[in-house]
Amino acid sequence: MNSQEYIEVAIRITPFSEDNAEIITAEVSELPFESFTMEDPYLKCYIQKELYDAQDLKVVLSGLEGMGFDIEYSANLMPAVNWNAVWESEFTPIVVDGKCTIKASFHKDLKKTRFNITIDPKMAFGTGHHQTTYMMCRALLENEDAVKGKVVMDMGCGTAILAILAAKMKASKVYGIDIDAVAAISAYDNARLNRVGTRIETYCGDASLLQRNSYDILLANINRNILIQDMQTYAHSIRKGGMLFVSGFYVEDMPMLIGTAAAAGLEYISHDSIDNWCCIRFRK
Repeated sequence: MNSQEYIEVAIRITPFSEDNAEIITAEVSELPFESFTMEDPYLKCYIQKELYDAQDLKVVLSGLEGMGFDIEYSANLMPAVNWNAVWESEFTPIVVDGKCTIKASFHKDLKKTRFNITIDPKMAFGTGHHQTTYMMCRALLENEDAVKGKVVMDMGCGTAILAILAAKMKASKVYGIDIDAVAAISAYDNARLNRVGTRIETYCGDASLLQRNSYDILLANINRNILIQDMQTYAHSIRKGGMLFVSGFYVEDMPMLIGTAAAAGLEYISHDSIDNWCCIRFRK
């Protein structure tokens, strides 16, 4: 049973904007919070009860004074929840273009596809945007020749769905990086669960870790602001002729992403969209 008590910190942001919420998220992420959700005008942050330190949070939030927005916050104990049960009730298998199935270990008797991925995330809240995961998987599947035998980086790997798919598509080596330690551990465990653990290495950290190597394909399913912030780092770490696939933003953000990528020496190839979520493919 995965039953755990959590503290929900609700931060009211005035004026509220996604940018302001992401500034706060970046600072609060220094503390052991596991998940964040935006619900205008709130940013809601979740942390295990025994890891919550009110004084640490106060110090972090006080450092945001003068940033152009005001914040008020409250912390409330959430009732203990069996997150395994929540996960099982909310997650349904995903089949990408009839070629790749993403499922949990409790899903039985599913029709096999060419690539089958089993994930058992340890993170208590959320599974990411299925639309963006779907499009990133599709981008890999449509570029199989560019994956086979190559080095792939899954930046912001989460539960490592993309890293595992790349490994199953015969990439020679796959790396995964996530700023959340819980996600990085979950990624490692999921790689082993899918019997590709020997070809996937996962690390906890940010884009500065990319300089350890160079990559034929870099995958980044994160969010608009982080993608723009780290675009130059991505471009620098991609080998000549290599590719960058990005998602985690809306269609209307495309011009900004394409312009930032062009300035970093990356050429727009194509894009995909589902429910206004977007995925863009670039080449160096």
